Amino acid sequence: MHPVLIGSHGNMKTMKEDLLSAVVPLLKLLSIAVLGLILAQRKTQIIPKATFKLLSKLVFALFLPCLIFIDLGRSITLHNLVIWWFIPVNVLISTVLGFMLGVIVVLLCKPPPQFVKFTIIMTACGNTGNLPIAILGSLCHTRDNPFGPNCHQKGVAYVSLAQWVSVLLVYTLVYYMMEPPMEYYETIEEDNIENGNGDTRPLVVEAEWPGIDETEISRNPSIDKTFKTSQSSEETSREAIGCFAEPKTVRKMMVVAEKTPIQNIFQPPILASLLAIIIGSIPQVKSFVFGHDAPLGFITDSLEILGGAMVPSVMLVLGGVLAEGPNDSKLGLKTTIGVTVARLLVLPVLGIGVVALADKMHLLVADDSMYRYVLLLQYATPSAILLGAVARMRGYAVSESSTLLFWQHIFALFSLSFYIFIYSQLASLV
Repeated sequence: MHPVLIGSHGNMKTMKEDLLSAVVPLLKLLSIAVLGLILAQRKTQIIPKATFKLLSKLVFALFLPCLIFIDLGRSITLHNLVIWWFIPVNVLISTVLGFMLGVIVVLLCKPPPQFVKFTIIMTACGNTGNLPIAILGSLCHTRDNPFGPNCHQKGVAYVSLAQWVSVLLVYTLVYYMMEPPMEYYETIEEDNIENGNGDTRPLVVEAEWPGIDETEISRNPSIDKTFKTSQSSEETSREAIGCFAEPKTVRKMMVVAEKTPIQNIFQPPILASLLAIIIGSIPQVKSFVFGHDAPLGFITDSLEILGGAMVPSVMLVLGGVLAEGPNDSKLGLKTTIGVTVARLLVLPVLGIGVVALADKMHLLVADDSMYRYVLLLQYATPSAILLGAVARMRGYAVSESSTLLFWQHIFALFSLSFYIFIYSQLASLV
């Protein structure tokens, strides 16, 4: 591992100081989440659920894009874009390792047959967006800043690059793996139609990616059903005119392409990342937008103020999610525990090995402790809340995803503290 993974300005920290440096930042976030939990309590309802949904949409459409645009735009250059290549690769590696762990969980815990793919997906895909940014924001606002003066700016830039890859994975590979079994889809489809109106959607679906239009997709037939229907009708028509049928693979690819929710990929946070990369990579344009003497500096200052509201807002929404409690789940206690342990305890250990090996092979940016910390953090977060939104879109394992996300975020409060402490100890041992 790199000699300075978290950094201590040349002084060896005591065990107590290391423990405090790991726990205190998360305690700050937990305090904000507890406030959200109190405000959202069902008995008191000081702030109604509709308000938390509105706040989550503000985070998604305004606060997070502003934060990404400012921090990524200031940090990115063509040179940095090249040398940061391992960040997206690390997302792919963590996903592959998560898939392997998910298969092991399926073999050991034996979930119901309709939840086999769901179990693998929930183990494989971690939160690479709001939660890591909130954690880094808290770490970078400590008195003994472990990552230097540009701590938060660099951290958000790294997380933004990772988020691109995660969203693309979710809406390509994961989206099609979440195709429900035919008989199970029918049941969920009816439930979605009955519960489609009103304020019945779980807040956990809104917490990270609330701008997704899921209703039309969740109420339409599945890809397999659409394909079979179109296949039978096409074959009938072709037989009538005496033509040869197209290859099955070609027809299925056409149906799959029509059903892909491309519009959900290009949402405000992703668009903000793309705009920041374009502007930051062109020096003449970058100097016009970013910097103290930039002609448009007053706009970036305004966006920076808005971006500052992202961390407290997202933690308040998380508190609202926890106040709702878990839903009924048919996944089973054994599988729920298996996914949580694999995702939050086993995968981070594998992540330490991957980052250490990459560092030994000189694949990482030299003398950048924040770079290594973000790479490690990608393995330690709970499952992506975005998976809950995809479950709603597909009409598959809706209650199960909400329940699993709830318990993972509860347990992550302890597992993240533990692994942040482990990271600091690694720094002192090398």
